[in-house]
Amino acid sequence: MGRHENFVGKTIVITGASSGFGRGVALRLAELGADVVLAARRVEVLSEVAQLITESGGRVVATAVDISDPNAISTLATTAVERFGRIDVWINNAGVAALGMFWDIPIEDHKRLIDVNLTGLVYGAHVALRHFRSQGAGILINVASIDSKVPLTNQASYAASKAAVLSLGRSLNEELRLSGEHRRIRVSTIMPWAVDTPCWTHAANYTGHAVGIDAMSDPADVVNAIVSACVNPKAEVSVGAKPRAAGMVHHLFPSLARYFSAKVVNVEFSTGSRVPPTAGTLHIPMAEGVTVDGGIRARRKRDKRQHRT
Repeated sequence: MGRHENFVGKTIVITGASSGFGRGVALRLAELGADVVLAARRVEVLSEVAQLITESGGRVVATAVDISDPNAISTLATTAVERFGRIDVWINNAGVAALGMFWDIPIEDHKRLIDVNLTGLVYGAHVALRHFRSQGAGILINVASIDSKVPLTNQASYAASKAAVLSLGRSLNEELRLSGEHRRIRVSTIMPWAVDTPCWTHAANYTGHAVGIDAMSDPADVVNAIVSACVNPKAEVSVGAKPRAAGMVHHLFPSLARYFSAKVVNVEFSTGSRVPPTAGTLHIPMAEGVTVDGGIRARRKRDKRQHRT
């Protein structure tokens, strides 16, 4: 896949660009000809991604940013405009997770999760929309989750934050409609199923087990959905058949869907190998997990083989 006229010359800001969806999207957009602005906490990893893009002929700026800092988000937008003249798409992708029973997760971890997943996303959305209204056009993409529609156990504050992301997107699209700008400025909410990315390695984990679930989606599917939204934004995108089916069942039989989802998640979270409690990357970034794929599916297969023996 080479450069494409729909992307050439467009400036796209991507938060959480050091691994997972963000890294995959950054590399793909640069390949298609977009000018990319990368943001994440791990400056060394961002530099590696930027070098890959530069070596392939792309144009890129990488800057270390903690999205929970509003001043850092403002600086990120300023950097993008100073380097490339404008911002055409802003992708709010950065996020963190905390797994375990709600009461087992320290309150400071819950607070940090909300600061990143919701407050930080609000900062990005606010800066982006003010810029888009000033220049007359733009696309805001917020990465949410199936948890936005179907709240799952052992990740209560994560599910709450993602439900808020969906609600925010819906409200923003209505405000843009009321202001008469909805045809030129669009907000798209991307909702994946559980996906095999380093997010599971980075998550705060108080379950006592190395977590993951069966039937994880491939991160390439979500990367493709985000890239598509950069030129063809839809208000809400459930990525793949699994989240669409889960959302439909929850809409028709909400209590039953939540009951069985809770049972499934509780079982699957207890089948991994034993691990000590950890705050993951909530407060301090870690060196591990710098790829798009997280290797969780392969680990799950190994754990199940060992469990059977």
